Amino acid sequence: MKNFQIIIYLLIFSFSSAQQTEFLDYLKLDADIRFKPDSAKVLGSGTYAFKILKAVDSIYLDAKKIKFESVKLLNEASNNFSFKNTEDKLWLKFNFQKDKTYQLSFQYEATPKKALYFIKRKRDWQIWTQGQGKYTSNWLPSIDDVNDKIEFDLSITYPNGYQALANGKLIDKQIGDSLTRWSYDMQKPMSSYLVALVIGEYKKKIETSANGIPLEYYYYSEDSLKVEPTYRYSKQMFNFLEEEIGVGYPWQNYKQVPVHDFLYAGMENTSLTIFSDAFVVDAIGFNDKNYVNVNAHELAHQWFGNLVTAQSGEHHWLQEGFSTYYAALAERDVFGDDQFYFNLLESAIDLGKQDISGSGTSLLNPEASSLTFYQRGAWVLHALRTKVGDQVFKGAIKNYIAKHQFKNVETSDFIKEIERLYGQSLSGFVNLWIKQKAFPVDNAFDILQQQSTYINEFLMVDCQAKSSKCADYLKYYVSEEAKAKIISQVPELVTPATFNNGLIVRQAISQYVRQIPKSLKERYESLLDDASYITIENALYNLWTSFPEERSKYLFKTRNIQGFHDKNVRLLWIVLNLSTPFYDADNKQALFNELVDYTGDAYNADLRMNAFRYLKMINSCKEECLVNLENAKSHHNWRLVKFAKQLTEELQQKN
Repeated sequence: MKNFQIIIYLLIFSFSSAQQTEFLDYLKLDADIRFKPDSAKVLGSGTYAFKILKAVDSIYLDAKKIKFESVKLLNEASNNFSFKNTEDKLWLKFNFQKDKTYQLSFQYEATPKKALYFIKRKRDWQIWTQGQGKYTSNWLPSIDDVNDKIEFDLSITYPNGYQALANGKLIDKQIGDSLTRWSYDMQKPMSSYLVALVIGEYKKKIETSANGIPLEYYYYSEDSLKVEPTYRYSKQMFNFLEEEIGVGYPWQNYKQVPVHDFLYAGMENTSLTIFSDAFVVDAIGFNDKNYVNVNAHELAHQWFGNLVTAQSGEHHWLQEGFSTYYAALAERDVFGDDQFYFNLLESAIDLGKQDISGSGTSLLNPEASSLTFYQRGAWVLHALRTKVGDQVFKGAIKNYIAKHQFKNVETSDFIKEIERLYGQSLSGFVNLWIKQKAFPVDNAFDILQQQSTYINEFLMVDCQAKSSKCADYLKYYVSEEAKAKIISQVPELVTPATFNNGLIVRQAISQYVRQIPKSLKERYESLLDDASYITIENALYNLWTSFPEERSKYLFKTRNIQGFHDKNVRLLWIVLNLSTPFYDADNKQALFNELVDYTGDAYNADLRMNAFRYLKMINSCKEECLVNLENAKSHHNWRLVKFAKQLTEELQQKN
């Protein structure tokens, strides 16, 4: 054993300068997974097939705090094989021969602290994964290196009555007396961070793309009326991206499933996108906060990231920038040019502000911000397409994917394909848009102003410059966004006639006209009927504060409105009700108990944070609230943990 430890030390030293992918290629994993949710345990077994590229006497699997019960090298002399289970790896010692394919079987047990989460949702369990940034090797022995692509075929066994989802196509489902076993087939390889599974109580709706790809939309049974607005435009965007990219969707099917308290907006696991159930919206919620952009972004990743994967963090924009840009193109197909250019304008402004703050970096800096990877990356593609033209750009994209599919790339691989069709060097473009630390904001504005009269109009409208035309702009034709900009700058220009505009302008009125003059009272009250939970929330509060004598009327009118997933309208309504002593239509103690209850772990993180904020505001975070706040500090969702720690400090300082 001592000699084996020395070998491991020498291997660790040698692997620091040479990736294991130079010595072997893991080809395929067949894995069987079971769970004990009450103890947060994973029980698994699997068989890896791998090919040795260079003769070597030791190799490894990443396996973070995983305990192995049995490890065997199949069809080989067992007396020459040994293994060692360390804190983060499974080391295998054998005289592996070049160009030979081996099979390794194992059984294991894991209690993952991250990457796989056991969530108690009301009465049922939800189990879901997040590999990117967390490492799948916390629950499944695998390879963390994104440059080793493997075909992962998972089988999942779980009690009857649940849905179990994984990457790929469901090829078998065996229902027993109490347990069901689902078996999924992937066919093509992928990086381990894209391995995913979800278990929960779901129903599903199925559509078929223009090219015959099954599109599966999962939802909770109580959300049947939210399926259409949540997944709206999914099929249209799928068909659009296949046509726009010029390469067919590369996987067998495409599934999307919402989960409780997800860590991010969404995650593009190969053929199985997981997204936050905060994006499950009704027809009204769709107007304010919908899933369309996240939907398109994660779908675009199926090509950019999943099919063609960046070699390292230095080239991360090849995934996030591409997916951001193609999501914008898909939204353009749905919503039109104006929104497309307005989003580009907003991102250019944000990138300029980032530089002013001193936080800007080169796009090739692996420590760059999300804003840089996502939005600057998207801008690079838009500027590049503007420079070389549609034909060259689309042809190069198609060639780039075809040449590097199921492989790993760096930025130069993409630029070479553009240059090959363009016929000229792009070194100047690369230096300006990609390598330079500062975002070329002036160049971005020039492109926008050349391409969009809508953007020129929006930039022209600037009431901070004391333009005498601003009152006229509100009366006559400029865009809704331009009018909203005017209202944000000079809210006193709002007249009863301004309310005749659409949702965007009316929402701006609710946000910026807070002290309501009596001349606007009647029209302002109409905002409570808008198809916008943001507008309703703002208007309710502003009317309640501006006209105390009519608080009962406003509370009665909005008493049954819940709002978004975080119950934004309902929570405000409860607090306003509690703060209206003469309004006795409800049991105020029951309402207070409801507010406190929303701080508990049965509810999503956004709802809990809203409830905590309101209880702090009314100086009522006591006893049960404080217990729930303490529990929130150990939650898996980092945003809730950060919020809970900060709120605790604020309460302690106040006391």
